Amino acid sequence: MGGEGFNGETSRAQARAPLRCPKPDIRIALESAYGLHRRAPGLSARRTFSPAQHLFLRRFLTGLGVLTVLVPELPGLLATLVIPPVFLAIVLFRLFLLSIAVRLDREDLAPSRGATPLLPVYTILIALKDESFIVPQLARAIAALDYPQDRIDLKLLIEEADPGTRTAVMAQSWPAGTELLVVPAGVPQTKPRALNYGLARARGTYVVVYDAEDRPHPGQLKAAVQAFNAHGPDMACLQAPLVGVPAGGSWIARQWALEYAIQFSLLVPALARLGLPVALGGTSNHFRRTALVAAGGWDAWNVTEDADLGLRLARLGHRVGAIRSPTLEAPPEQGRIWRGQRSRWLKGYIQTWCVLMRGRGEAPGLKPASFLSVQLTLGAAILSAMVHGPWMAWCALCLASPDLSLGAFGLAALWLSLFTGVLSASLAPGHWCWRRLFDILTLPLYWPLQTLAMVRALWSLCRTPHYWVKTPHI
Repeated sequence: MGGEGFNGETSRAQARAPLRCPKPDIRIALESAYGLHRRAPGLSARRTFSPAQHLFLRRFLTGLGVLTVLVPELPGLLATLVIPPVFLAIVLFRLFLLSIAVRLDREDLAPSRGATPLLPVYTILIALKDESFIVPQLARAIAALDYPQDRIDLKLLIEEADPGTRTAVMAQSWPAGTELLVVPAGVPQTKPRALNYGLARARGTYVVVYDAEDRPHPGQLKAAVQAFNAHGPDMACLQAPLVGVPAGGSWIARQWALEYAIQFSLLVPALARLGLPVALGGTSNHFRRTALVAAGGWDAWNVTEDADLGLRLARLGHRVGAIRSPTLEAPPEQGRIWRGQRSRWLKGYIQTWCVLMRGRGEAPGLKPASFLSVQLTLGAAILSAMVHGPWMAWCALCLASPDLSLGAFGLAALWLSLFTGVLSASLAPGHWCWRRLFDILTLPLYWPLQTLAMVRALWSLCRTPHYWVKTPHI
């Protein structure tokens, strides 16, 4: 992996300093895995369904089955009554968010010309697993950060059974005071468990999470400090936009990058501006450390710990904002890698949604507007992944056979879906060329792939709910 960097970016030389390698601490490792579940079981995905949810689900399915036997027309009637308003609400909310996004001011990435704020210690957490190949690029990205190196509290987190990554890390130069933390073997072996382990030793006023392949803009840490200073103490987190830079330029990598441009440059800033809950991305989220610790850190049992934490912060009364300083990432170039990553995301979305839907007796709830927003974003992502494949197959059959018809609603839904998708992709930032036009026109071919990933996600949720599918970086 590699690819483009920021214009004018240069790597600043840093003196080689010995890495601190504290002894693994089993007590901290156990707290990292079980702490949130022990303190607030209603907020943890260690159980996919709570006892109350199990009971409700059984009663609902039993009642629906009995009614279907007694009144065979019932399923069709319910579908007619429920599907159109739900679909229309999802589309209208997406269009509303786009209208907010296009009116937001686009901040320049250049450093502010005002007085430089007092720069506090900033903790950087990076969980590494089988990343020996990418470590040299990571070291260059950290060295390029425009932030006093003596105020960077860098924690490199590796698994106990990963000597290759440890050797690669030891061969690079890092800021003075960097710690290489070996996470003791244990369950679940997930990224959030490793992040909790690093958070326990964090010294910074603020904490940011990066992935091994990330190339954050050199001014991102300063931009985050300025944004935190500009907002009140209820601003617990700032999400930086993630920008996909396909290394090989495959179609699926370009679609992934376009999807990210829509999500992190349009939808997330709009949700943040409205003060609505934000399902965070897995990297480049900047936290006020005190708020992060008070919220319980990450849920080690949720495979999309980022989305879960964003909603938990909202449930606890905190705000999530957005900054414009980006982080470059390399999208998956191969279908099998994309499918593994996407199935993990969808499995985690379901875990997060199930945690959210637990009663107020188990966890704090959301305000009505925030609750509705989550259903129309996170809930819509789950639902669309389930129906895209069957829906597009049915549309293709109707177009191919003169004996089948979509009907008035079906045609309206098809054209409205296409319009919303094309509009979202057209408004997303990025260089315009013939290839981008081709990517926008072929969006409908990308959507059904979500259903294939959802099938795998549901299977994994039933069999291995906490298994983490690692996305290889090649």
